[in-house]
Amino acid sequence: ERPDLEEEKSNLVVEGNENRRQLKEIEDKILEVLGSAGGSILEDASAIKILDDAKKLSNEIEAKQKVAYETEEKIDEAREGYRPVAYRTSLLFFCISDLASVDPMYQYSLNWFIELFVRSIADSLPDSALDRRMTNLNEYFQYFLYQNVCRSLFEKDKLVFSLLLCVKLMEGYHRLNHAEWKYLIVGGILLDASSAPPNPAPEWLTDKSWRGFVTL
Repeated sequence: ERPDLEEEKSNLVVEGNENRRQLKEIEDKILEVLGSAGGSILEDASAIKILDDAKKLSNEIEAKQKVAYETEEKIDEAREGYRPVAYRTSLLFFCISDLASVDPMYQYSLNWFIELFVRSIADSLPDSALDRRMTNLNEYFQYFLYQNVCRSLFEKDKLVFSLLLCVKLMEGYHRLNHAEWKYLIVGGILLDASSAPPNPAPEWLTDKSWRGFVTL
């Protein structure tokens, strides 16, 4: 979405390393001048000039570093605005990765996933407001991914994928009731069947199903 931010961030890292290298050279030069000064350093014109030049260069580098830090903070703040999409996208990737436990044939590469995401960035509805843009991108990519994954699934597994997708998103956003999810997966355990009320409709409701209702 904003590759320019990543490029600028990388340039700042390179520039910061170069500035630190120059500062280290300045420190070494100052130590060398102080160590080689035979008498009073105030009487050594060349030493004074070297120290004066070093101070000017050091001040320039510090000013550059200050600007770089401020710019880096602005870049990090802008990148944080894209975190909702990054988080949702990670949930979706691990969801389709889990499909391999349904059938080993269902395996999807990271490169394929990234390609779909890049296409979604280009095709989803743009918006000048970042929060609405993130919502548009999330909704578009989620459905686009769902469509593409379903094309590769057996018909019997499409509903399973829908359930896994729903559960993964609910869990990721702390909306999943784990007790209910566990009950759906493994059912309930009735420790004393004799204490359960009698089945009110045995003609259409099996005892096993009734015991399941009781454990709720």
